Amino acid sequence: MQRNSFIAALTALTTVPLISFSSLENNTRRKVKGFKVEAGEGRIHGHITLKGVNSNILDVKVSGSDTHRNLAIFEQTSLTPGKGTPLHVHYFQDEIFYVSEGTYFFKVGEETYDLTVGDSIFLPRKVPHAWTQISERGKMLVIFQPAGKMEKFFIAVSQLDHEPSSKEIAMLFEANEMKIVGPPLKIQ
Repeated sequence: MQRNSFIAALTALTTVPLISFSSLENNTRRKVKGFKVEAGEGRIHGHITLKGVNSNILDVKVSGSDTHRNLAIFEQTSLTPGKGTPLHVHYFQDEIFYVSEGTYFFKVGEETYDLTVGDSIFLPRKVPHAWTQISERGKMLVIFQPAGKMEKFFIAVSQLDHEPSSKEIAMLFEANEMKIVGPPLKIQ
C-alpha cells in the first residue's frame, strides 16, 4: 500500500514541472518587442470593412496573435448611424469600449447608457449587451480580454461577398463563441 502511495506521489511531482514548462513555453512565444501602429492604420489586416450588422471599419491595433490570445484591441470607425449590434453574449470575453468620437447608446444586462467622447463602458462576459451608433459618425476603441475568436469573426464578416441574412449572422456569432439573444437596439 505504501509503495502505491509513493509511486502516485512521485508521478504527481514529476508532472508539475511539465505543467509549469507548458505555461512558460506559451509565455515565451509572446512578442518580445514593442510595436507601433500608425493612426488610421490597422495592424496585419489593414482596414476591415464589416457587412451585415453594420458597415463600420475596424483596424486591429493589437492582435490576439501578439498576446498569445490574451488580449485584442480594435479601433472602430462607425459610419452607420442608427445601427449597431444585436443583443448578444460573449461566452469567454470581457469587452471594454472607449468612445473617442461621436455618441452611442448601450444596453448591458437591464441597464442602458448614453456614451459620448471620453466615456468608457465595461461589458462582462456572459451578460447580454448591445450598442447603437447615435451620431452621424463615431469612433471607439474596443478591447477584448481574452482575445478569443473576435479577430477571426471580424475577418469572416468582412470577406462575405453579400449582405448576410440574420440567420447567417447568427451562425457566424455561434461559430465565434457568441450568441445572439435579442434584436438590435432602437435609438430612443
